[in-house]
Amino acid sequence: MDTWADDLLTLLEHLDIKDAMLVGHSTGGGEVTRFLSRHGSSRVSKAVLVSANPPCMLQKEDNPDGQDISHFDGIRAGIVANRAQIFTDIPTGPFFGYNLPGVTPSQGLIESWYQQAMMCGFKAAYDTVATWQDDYTEDLKKIDIPVLLLHGELDQIVPIKAAAPLAVKSLKKGTLKIYPGGAHALPNTAIDEVNEDLLKFLES
Repeated sequence: MDTWADDLLTLLEHLDIKDAMLVGHSTGGGEVTRFLSRHGSSRVSKAVLVSANPPCMLQKEDNPDGQDISHFDGIRAGIVANRAQIFTDIPTGPFFGYNLPGVTPSQGLIESWYQQAMMCGFKAAYDTVATWQDDYTEDLKKIDIPVLLLHGELDQIVPIKAAAPLAVKSLKKGTLKIYPGGAHALPNTAIDEVNEDLLKFLES
């Protein structure tokens, strides 16, 4: 995660971007959080965390609603054993909420997700799982700019109980919006609402 945050700083400096609004979905929300904690907000005025993994997805004594380590170990084992299969199972099921009653799957989104996942380097995909176990609580406390958190009520990838409602408590200027019945992939499954929320926050 530190590497990703440092890469983002290099990009912002190279393009001389200032007064940016950073938007991070899922693991990207962890990257935005770590970036602001590690590099400050001199080039960033606002941030949005969408279905993001902070503060901590891992179950531990002070985070009883997190997921057991066996969950993350299982994903790693699946990547090693047959990554094509696990990269099929995730989008056809929990990522878009296609395993929920009354939800109509989009084959196009499933195939797009699969293609992107298979393009990722094997080691990079495997190592990414460890970033879901990190604790970002102290990172959140360092952020001094307005942060909007968007999270789906039925997110199965980053279950809400250990996510945004806890993260907002550690932010100095945090605002939380919960999407009733929302899945993890809000930018894909609630496109218009997410875009509207982003624009309102940008203009506020």
